[in-house]
Amino acid sequence: MLKTGVVMGNHSDGILHSELFDSGILRLTLNDQKRRNALSEDMLARLVDVFSSAATNAEVRVIVLAAEGPAFSAGHDLKEITAARSHEDAGKAYFTELLDTCASVMQLIVSNPKPVIAEVTGVATAAGCQLVASCDLALAADSARFATPGVNIGLFCSTPMVALSRNVANKHAMEMLLTGDMVSASKAEEIGLINRAVAAEKLTAETMAMAAKIASKSAMTLAVGKHAFYRQSEMSLPDAYNYSSQVMVDNMLKHDAEEGIGAFVEKRTPQWKDQ
Repeated sequence: MLKTGVVMGNHSDGILHSELFDSGILRLTLNDQKRRNALSEDMLARLVDVFSSAATNAEVRVIVLAAEGPAFSAGHDLKEITAARSHEDAGKAYFTELLDTCASVMQLIVSNPKPVIAEVTGVATAAGCQLVASCDLALAADSARFATPGVNIGLFCSTPMVALSRNVANKHAMEMLLTGDMVSASKAEEIGLINRAVAAEKLTAETMAMAAKIASKSAMTLAVGKHAFYRQSEMSLPDAYNYSSQVMVDNMLKHDAEEGIGAFVEKRTPQWKDQ
């Protein structure tokens, strides 16, 4: 049983289930087990909708992305891809739209002002591995496994490469991409693809505890920090310091920074207004 508080909202959209707890944690669960939670057209469209909505919902403070079944996500639906080859253009327009939508989902996670935590059980492969790498944080069962195996079927995992290469060192990323081999949860932790691997029976409790800890912070501060983290990472060192210094000046002028510093000095619990 989840220990984060009363469920504020419960919604099942067929293959995607959502629960909003009074702690501000939005728990999303992929549940298309027949297709191993593939990032099908349908699943991608639903993820675009839910991440877009969560970004502007003040009740949502942290997002947890989980999955039912033996696979977190097997990546794109290869049957859909194969069927599209019968189109007059051999599927080019379909493939373009599919990959554009998938890229939108990944970018909605990164640009979302709410921290996103992946809770991984089972296997995350190809675009499923990309989904994990795109999240801000990731916890996995010690039995989970990860791979970018496109090379095994003649289709290099070029889009998963984007998220993977921004999370792990080049040599580790290239090994995964060039061999297609499965990586254990312990190895994924070692190379930085996930934060940590835990016993499967403790995974949800640990993930929700982490989410609750983050949800207790000022939502304004989290949004400022997350945005700045990804923006500065693409800058030169001098530009990153110039940019982050200005961000910190602006942050210092916000209500919650004044309240938080005051509460620390006065040895009391801060009262956030998320402003």
